[in-house]
Amino acid sequence: MKTQIEAIKGVIFDLDGTLVSSELNFSLIKAQVGCPAELDLLEYIEQLPSPYMREEAMNIVHQHELLDAQTATLLPGVFEAVNALRAKNIPMAIVTRNFDKAATLKLQHNPLPIETVLTRTEAPAKPDPSALLMIARQWSMPVDNVIYVGDYLYDIQAAHNAKMRACLYAPDVTPAYAEQADFVIHAFDELVSLVESYAEKIGVC
Repeated sequence: MKTQIEAIKGVIFDLDGTLVSSELNFSLIKAQVGCPAELDLLEYIEQLPSPYMREEAMNIVHQHELLDAQTATLLPGVFEAVNALRAKNIPMAIVTRNFDKAATLKLQHNPLPIETVLTRTEAPAKPDPSALLMIARQWSMPVDNVIYVGDYLYDIQAAHNAKMRACLYAPDVTPAYAEQADFVIHAFDELVSLVESYAEKIGVC
């Protein structure tokens, strides 16, 4: 956890379960590709012994992701919060474990004024911090000034691996791992207030 007060000047979002709804059934997907329930799906596929097996397993994942993309909708408060941050000239980006076609489809159906989107096609999947660090470099912004907002443990881990602050979005049940996050929000208007408060604390409003 960071103790110094740094302004939040850039916001990176997770996609599924954070900006848009997702009905991906990971238990079913894991069963179909033979992944044990306790293992990470993408890591399991990556260590399969042959290119053919990896391709077949990933094709199953892609089918589920594309089907999920057809029904994804913006979550409550997202549109208003993103536009409020845009009005404050806060740069924004998206980092998702989706593959590129599914992410593109979800954002085509649910347009947001966020141009930079990195998927697992462009960078290693979270909790690897590579995508987050790529965006900070693109913005020429210190990682201390960037916050990553997501709804799962991997999002917290990715943020901290990048030396960024982690904001957990927990609209319903607050999970046990929430204590690992730097901030927890339950609605998106809280994110706007959070960014404003950290700007005010160092007098940049």
